[in-house]
Amino acid sequence: MKDLALTFWCVFVCLGIANNPLSAATIHVGKGQLMSTIKAGLEKARSGDTVLVAAGLYTEGNIVIDKAIFLKGMGKPVLDGEKRYEPLSIKSTGVTIQGFTIRNSGHSSINDIAGIKIYNTHHVRVLDNELLDNFFGVYAQNAKNVEIRGNIIRAFGTAEQLIGNGIHAWKSDSLNVANNSVYGHRDGIYLEFVTHSQIKGNLSEKNLRYGLHFMFSHENSYITNTFRSNGAGVAVMYTKHVRMENNRFEENWGDASYGLLLKDISDSQIINNQFSRNTTGIFMEGSNRIYIEHNNFKSNGWGLKIQSSCMDNVLKDNNFLQNTFDVATNGTLALNTFAHNYWDKYEGYDLNKDGFGDIPFRPVSLFSMMVERYPSAMLLFRSFMAMLFDRTEKLLPSLTPEGLKDEKPRMKSIKV
Repeated sequence: MKDLALTFWCVFVCLGIANNPLSAATIHVGKGQLMSTIKAGLEKARSGDTVLVAAGLYTEGNIVIDKAIFLKGMGKPVLDGEKRYEPLSIKSTGVTIQGFTIRNSGHSSINDIAGIKIYNTHHVRVLDNELLDNFFGVYAQNAKNVEIRGNIIRAFGTAEQLIGNGIHAWKSDSLNVANNSVYGHRDGIYLEFVTHSQIKGNLSEKNLRYGLHFMFSHENSYITNTFRSNGAGVAVMYTKHVRMENNRFEENWGDASYGLLLKDISDSQIINNQFSRNTTGIFMEGSNRIYIEHNNFKSNGWGLKIQSSCMDNVLKDNNFLQNTFDVATNGTLALNTFAHNYWDKYEGYDLNKDGFGDIPFRPVSLFSMMVERYPSAMLLFRSFMAMLFDRTEKLLPSLTPEGLKDEKPRMKSIKV
């Protein structure tokens, strides 16, 4: 029994020495070094070592990392996939990739090839890299506790079927995607079956489809991101318990474009966001128990489109400024709450000087309902006929939703 205990103690001590940072080595790779290729450096390295790669061009096909290695580039060394290979495949825990330019991955309609792909592992960091003209940029597959931070991810896609997503995560948990810049991919950031993750401080711009697209991804937060000039801003689908706060949705224009699409989501918060110069600020369909507070809707075609399939949503203390239409709907039922919002089209008064209008405001105009049914009616916008329709409806309301109203509209906008 004593011999068995001694054996376990020796194994424990040996493992401790192997994992002690003081025993970790630094292996230098590059021209003039003992190791001239990254693959040779990785083969020599042990778990816990740092592989330091000097500036230069490295065309080594598919580099697989299957040890807990810190792979660090000095002077932005270039890993080139030559339009044939996946430059970096990570298949170990405890891996960090930092300081590389990774470009020209292969393309495939069968395999999801990426500049950096993380396979079925955890505790991986991808930091401060530049990924150029790859099929997918960074791809996390069945991963956990992954940090993707400070990367520049650019592609030059011309059609959705010919390019992948900038940051793509599937069946993953506890991701931290922060301070990345994504440009020119299909979706800037795409999450599917991803939970307990934070998307923070990213710029997603001029992507072909969505700036951010997530499906079946619960218990996540999206904070201080900017989604600008994408095919559409953000699409949230089949999801619950999402927090979207302090984001900017800008310049997302197109026939079927919007700043934010909510489809079949529930029990979520949208707080302190800026929706400016989008075809539609927020489009809601089949979405319930969403709390929308302290947002600016400014200079959009439609500030908000809320379908009759939406229930028990609360829109409170928002500003609606300079939108062509503030609110549109396709039904007459009032199943949602509008309270204490500021509407620049409100023409009421405040006789008791409490800061709120004395008469309710109905944000759905008759002309907006006509345009919803007959888009070509926009030809009459700002015409005397359109004005006459709306004035008549205000005097004798009959066609616009009677219950969709803000009982106490603000007289002054609030700071967001």
